[in-house]
This record gives sequence, structure tokens and C-alpha cells, in this order.
Amino acid sequence: MDGPFRRFKWLVMIVTLTIYYVTPWLRWDRGPYAPDQAVLIDLANRRFYMFDIEIWPHEFYFVAGLLIMAGIGLFLVTSAVGRAWCGYACPQTVWTDLFQHIDRFIDGDRNARMRLDKAPWGAAKTARRVSKWGVYLLISLVTGGAWILYFADAPTLLVEFFQGEASPVAYMTVAVLTGTTFWLGGFMREQVCIYMCPWPRIQAAMLDEKSLLVTYKDWRGEQRGSLKKAQKNPDKYGDCVDCRECVAVCPTGIDIREGQQIGCITCGLCIDACDRVMKDIGRPRGLIDYATLDQCEAEAAGAAPTPAWKALLRPRTFVYFGIWGAIGAGLLFALGTRTHTDLTVSPDRNPPFMLMKDGSVRNAFTLRLRNMEARPRDMEIALSDLPAGSVMWTDRIGREDAAASQVISVPANETRIVRAYVTVPIGTEPDAFSFELTSLDEQRERDIERTTFTLPGAN
Repeated sequence: MDGPFRRFKWLVMIVTLTIYYVTPWLRWDRGPYAPDQAVLIDLANRRFYMFDIEIWPHEFYFVAGLLIMAGIGLFLVTSAVGRAWCGYACPQTVWTDLFQHIDRFIDGDRNARMRLDKAPWGAAKTARRVSKWGVYLLISLVTGGAWILYFADAPTLLVEFFQGEASPVAYMTVAVLTGTTFWLGGFMREQVCIYMCPWPRIQAAMLDEKSLLVTYKDWRGEQRGSLKKAQKNPDKYGDCVDCRECVAVCPTGIDIREGQQIGCITCGLCIDACDRVMKDIGRPRGLIDYATLDQCEAEAAGAAPTPAWKALLRPRTFVYFGIWGAIGAGLLFALGTRTHTDLTVSPDRNPPFMLMKDGSVRNAFTLRLRNMEARPRDMEIALSDLPAGSVMWTDRIGREDAAASQVISVPANETRIVRAYVTVPIGTEPDAFSFELTSLDEQRERDIERTTFTLPGAN
């Protein structure tokens, strides 16, 4: 079957599968101190790389923001065009569609597959079944294998995998994903959409009379009857010739003529099938169409329906889009203004302070200096807002070199943990003060962390 919606499903399937299988193999030069895989989830070093973007653990809010945007984007799509995500881009739909094309290639068209299902087991049927399931298994294995390539250098891991040198987690992950892809895409198929997935139940709350849905225009199609009956008595029968082509092409096997159902994934294949039949019998297309409830009621009453694109311009979609855009703009701003230098300060609590022989007071702090660039950098850590004469030394420098600031080298893409000791002169009573971290390069990036200095008698 061919038609605009079928071609669009082909396009989405090709694009999504290409992105999934090819992305781990893309290379991206980040310099000698960083991996060169374009997209990499480096669990060992707790990094996420996407081209020029590198996300550290303390920046997980970027990932959270993207997940929130994905959820709101799904709400937006659902309120505007129904379950279009389910019909075109959901992984279950994409892999099921791929497996169904394998069915057609090996077993033949729908009628041939029905005859094969009813035929007794023999050499021919066994050969077809084994061939088809073998292709299922190969696709499933490649799918599971592609997934683990996102978590390590793809060429290296692939060689280790086939040489038996990969980690047990890699083999276990591939086995689980191979099994689930084989079973869910090859056999469960529409049962996942109807019974296992919670989204059909959730999306009902996001639809209204202005949401675009796949709709059968019963006012035009009823009463159903064969073409011969309709030609003999055109006033009695509607445009639907009861060919059941819409049912035959539906991935979930529903009859859209019975109204909106939880099994409809809004893929539009029934529209292609019905339009082809209407063209063949010389009747207007659009008996099954993307339409809103308001449009159908207006058309049934003889009024001119509102153009479909206007259904997108309503308060609900504007609210969803506004929230989605605001979060996206915030993430872009945070991404564009963030520095590659970060400082975290943790005061010691046991003991909170120490009295020195000369009467001065010492506090200890744990500093985490992050260098988020793919090159080593020298960083200066300095004291601010403390009385004159306050000094600092670290476990890497020594008390004999105590000063108001210290220079520390931090390797590329690493966090250096430093024990810092701060001493204030006798007779002073400092409270809040700051550690100032400055990169000693052309960028001169800074990060300032406020903390408190604990004195004897403080609660």
C-alpha cells in the first residue's frame, strides 16, 4: 500500500533507525585529553558528551531539563495531533513496522500470509518461519549491540565484544535488549500499545474537541453497503463500501469506523487505504481523515469546516509551547553562560576549629576544584573577606608556604580534591568569607563559593 502517510512513516523509520545505529560511530575531535566519540555516555568517568557539549554530574539539571522538555513536547504533540508520537516515532512502532516489512518480504502480502498461517507445517513453511525469525533475531541483536556502543568507544567495544573481552554487563545488556526487541517487535506488537503502554490512558486527558484525530465521517459513510448495492440504490447507502481495507492496514487491527478507540495510534494508514478506494470508485476522498470534532460537526451540518492548521492555534497548545520554549531558552542560556571552572567547598565539622599555640584559629575545608576543559590548567585559589593576616595552605603545598592564595594544577577533565587550612590572626572575629577560584589562562574564568569561619564559642 502506498500513500502520503505510508511514505511519511517510511521516512520517519529510516531517519530514526539511521540515527540510532549510526550515531555511536560518529567521531568528534575534542583534543588529546577527551574521547573522540560524538555522543558518549561515559559512566566510568561520569560524563555525558554530545558533540561540543560535555555534561558533568553536578550539571545533571541539563539532563533533567531535557527530560522535562521531552514530556511537555509529548503533551504538546498529543493535544495538537493526537497520538502522532505513537503512530510514527515510538520505538515500539518503528521496530514493529520494520518487522512487518520483513514479514511482507519473506511471507508475501496479507493474503499470502493468511494462507501460510493456515497451512500445515512442512518444509516450505518451516523454511520461511526459520528465515523470518532469523532476520528478526539478527535485527534484534544489532539493536541491542548498538545500544551498548553509546556507553563506550564504539570501535574498541565492538572488537572486545566479539573477542569475548567485554564486561559481563555488556553481554547481559545485549542479551536482554535482543530478547525484548525480538519478542515485543516480532510477536507482541500491537498488544504492547493496547495493554502494556500507559500512554493511551494518559493521552485521553489531553485531547479536546479541537485536537486533530483520525476520524471516520459517519454522516457521510453510513449506511454501509457494497458498491453494487450503492449503485442500485444511491439514496440508501453512504460512501463506505464496506471493503474493510481500513481494518486490514491498521497496525493494531481496529475498525476506525466504530469511533475513537484506545488502539488507534494515529498513524493515518487507514486514511491512505480509504482514499485509494474512494479514488477507484470515483468518490471524494476524506471519508477517513485527520479532523477535529468541531470540524466534523460543522461539516456534518453543512457548514464550511475550519482549516486543520487553525486547530493548532489555541490556548492549550500555546501554553504547552510557551512552557516548552521557556525551559529550552533557560537551558540554552545556562549552557551558553556556564564556565568550565567549578569550585565546591565543604567545611570540616569534626573538629570545627583548632586553637593554635600563638592564639590564632584554624579551620579546615575540603575543596573540589573541577577543570571541565580538555587540557590541564593552573588555578589560583584565594581568600576573600577575611581579616588582614589570614593565610591558607593545603595538603599539597605545606604550612611553610602559607599565603592568602595558592596555585594548584588540575589535570584535564578532572576534579582535584584539596584539603585547605585557613588561619586567622588572634583577636579577629571573621564570619562569612569566600574562596575564589580563578583559572590562570586567557579565559580567566572564576567561581566564588561562600562559607563560614567557625570560632571558639560559636553554636
